Amino acid sequence: MASMADEDLTAADTAASTRTTARRPAAGAAPEPDAARRQRLLLIVGLVIAALNLRPAITSLGPLMKEVRDDLGMSGTLAGLLTSVPTLCFAVFGLAAPRLARRWGPAAVVCAGMVAITAGLAVRPYAGGTVGFLALSALALAGIAVSNILMPVIVKRWFPDRVGPTTGIYSMAMSAGTSLAAAATVPMTDALGGSWRLGLGIWALLGAAAALVWLAVARSRTARTTNAADRQAAPTAGTAPAGAGVRITRSPTAWALAVFFGLQATGAYITMGWMPQIFRDAGVSASTAGVLLAMTMLMGVPLSFVLPRLAARLPNQGILVIVLAAFGLTGYTGLWLAPAAGAWVWALLLGVSNCAFPLALTMIGMRARSGAGVVRLSAFAQSTGYLLSIPGPLLVGALYERTGGWDLPIALMAALMVPQAVAGVLAGRDRTVEDETGPAAPTA
Repeated sequence: MASMADEDLTAADTAASTRTTARRPAAGAAPEPDAARRQRLLLIVGLVIAALNLRPAITSLGPLMKEVRDDLGMSGTLAGLLTSVPTLCFAVFGLAAPRLARRWGPAAVVCAGMVAITAGLAVRPYAGGTVGFLALSALALAGIAVSNILMPVIVKRWFPDRVGPTTGIYSMAMSAGTSLAAAATVPMTDALGGSWRLGLGIWALLGAAAALVWLAVARSRTARTTNAADRQAAPTAGTAPAGAGVRITRSPTAWALAVFFGLQATGAYITMGWMPQIFRDAGVSASTAGVLLAMTMLMGVPLSFVLPRLAARLPNQGILVIVLAAFGLTGYTGLWLAPAAGAWVWALLLGVSNCAFPLALTMIGMRARSGAGVVRLSAFAQSTGYLLSIPGPLLVGALYERTGGWDLPIALMAALMVPQAVAGVLAGRDRTVEDETGPAAPTA
């Protein structure tokens, strides 16, 4: 599944390492010139505004799902399909991102991704039917998918001496965009006359601003230099990329990581797509339901800094997996027993549980010894994981429509925490995929 992108990913990883060495300033080197500082500032602005756009297409929809379904005549099953579209797009279009970046350069692809987000968000409320709404949602999500994959690549390539702080800024912006869309969509809809179409479509303005910034980045000297270096680093015909000896599908740890990643993504997208509806059906107002979802998403801001650092200090990350699963099980139990009475507590607990995402990314980096091994493991775990997560939101929508309530869907969400914890404990063991895999077949 990851083989389509392995060669390009490995070549890009090699090129990034070369540029990292070349850019590292020598001791006593003069400060970078004003032009370079302006260029880095432009890139920082670009990263922040792009990250702000990576989730509003998803989290702005949840608080208005009832209005969208009623107006478009959308069944619960189709609404569940809509909440599954993000993971499908991330799995399918994410695989194309490295190859597109090799051809056009990462900055140009991110710019195109921002344009796709803008077009999808601006037009989908006026598509006139469920099919058009789904198709234009997929367009916006395709833009998110390629940008989502390339953001860490851009951080590594253009900020090799500030990877940690830059990643922190980017992660915080993404969490902020997620929370902002969840909290502000209903108030903005009310301010715009109560039209859900305007309330969803207004987020296209943020995408348009990002597209303009990334157009400037793509035309900059830094981007052109990066593209030229990538083309020079491309493997020649008949040669195998570095790290081809790792047969990732033979690694139990790789499969455990893929399952863990997929199940945590299932929980996250069920939460983003359905939690506001659960609270609204329990008697919570639409605006409060949006704020509750925002609080759940906002938990990712501080914990995305704490969890990776803590995980890196532990030889085995299983204990962290179990703690997060315990938060999730408690939150789902409360949501089942008293959704309105303890709404703020359940939202907080589920927000902590959903922070399994940065933990999964950290474990991917720790379960391989070489850079090429990390690239292959990341491509396999994420693409496979996103594919595994597709049925979850769809099944929740179908169960909700069939039973007319949330008892069975919430029971399913809670039950999925058990295999997630088991897979996470297996993935968190102190070993690498290189220890578990044999040599790959010879390359022709």
